[in-house]
Amino acid sequence: MGITTPNATDAAANDAERLSRNAVDSLPAGALAEKLRVAAREERQLRVKLGIDPTAPDIHLGHAVVLGKLREFQDAGHRVVLIVGDYTARVGDPSGRSSLRPMLSGEEIDANAATFQEQALKILDPDPERLEVRRNSEWLDMSLVELLGLLRTTTVAQMLERDDFAKRWSASEPISMLELLYPLLQGFDSVAIHSDVELGGTDQKFNLLLGRDIQRAYGQPEQAVLTMPILVGTDGHRKMSKSLGNHIGVTDSPQEVYGKTLSIPDEAMDAYYRLLLGRERPAAVGSAASAAREAKRELARELVSWLYTPADATAAESHFDRVFVDGEAPEQIEDAEFLAAQETLHLPALIAEEFGMSRSDARRLIDQGGVTLGQDTLAAGEHDVAAARADGQILKVGRRRFRRLRRA
Repeated sequence: MGITTPNATDAAANDAERLSRNAVDSLPAGALAEKLRVAAREERQLRVKLGIDPTAPDIHLGHAVVLGKLREFQDAGHRVVLIVGDYTARVGDPSGRSSLRPMLSGEEIDANAATFQEQALKILDPDPERLEVRRNSEWLDMSLVELLGLLRTTTVAQMLERDDFAKRWSASEPISMLELLYPLLQGFDSVAIHSDVELGGTDQKFNLLLGRDIQRAYGQPEQAVLTMPILVGTDGHRKMSKSLGNHIGVTDSPQEVYGKTLSIPDEAMDAYYRLLLGRERPAAVGSAASAAREAKRELARELVSWLYTPADATAAESHFDRVFVDGEAPEQIEDAEFLAAQETLHLPALIAEEFGMSRSDARRLIDQGGVTLGQDTLAAGEHDVAAARADGQILKVGRRRFRRLRRA
């Protein structure tokens, strides 16, 4: 990190201002700059923590906001400690919840953890000098004596200061002991890895600050805290979430990333530019409508280039124009095979298998006129078609999904 110079204080303040850009909170005031000064004086990296519970198998651009900020710390020479909460996922984070989260099985958590770690590396630098990946089952599978020691660090009154707990308490809604335990376990993660800085969404503010209290109780220096904004989904209103169907996944195909980006409302673009690309939306040139359209296309190209390559972005844009502007089929379409002996093809089952949706959703899409076979839009209730009619035809499901149907 270099030896402290007379300008070290100014350098640390400048670095702190740069690294906290776009953050909602940098707490306590001046703490990040002081951490940077101490690290420079001791010629060491900061240990910058992010903990995420693998409650779902995939990550999306909402997660990418905080992952991108972690990458900034890596690029500044610091060490990111990514904690995969395989143990805390068994408890369930109550943040923003009005009820107890369902508990996942160990198999589900392990599978999600492996997938999440792999996907996070699309954004983080995998250099072992700048990335440390840990699972909190390493230290949270503690003895009862150790757990009692952790419980002694915090009062019930402190827990009830938390907004979601306070609302449920005032409404006489149940709060489980398991949920009360969760913030303590997350805070102990900071003790276990000697965190200097912890990042999280604004919904994690209570947990991150409690981590400081728990570090102090264990005789450690208290971490600085950065909270990042919550990215809205493609609907422009609600938090991006796979369960809400308003997400853009980091492993979505280039065509899907491009197409989904063009679907976001104009009013959400400023946040996408600022939080994902680290810059402001381009100044408008020409009419408001044409400027917004071009800004959205530029956003889509840059997001695909970030997650894949510039060549993929060019191909995705060409695909979009061919399919959605010119109304033509894609140049390359995957085959979907069915048994040669079949006389009738049940389309809801085929659609569900090919595109990962439920059969009921597939039936609903057909009934709403959202599925075409060749040049024909399927009518409501037209769920079964003759195999001879389907063979060799292009099946279009919604606006972005295509398969060429072939006998096996």
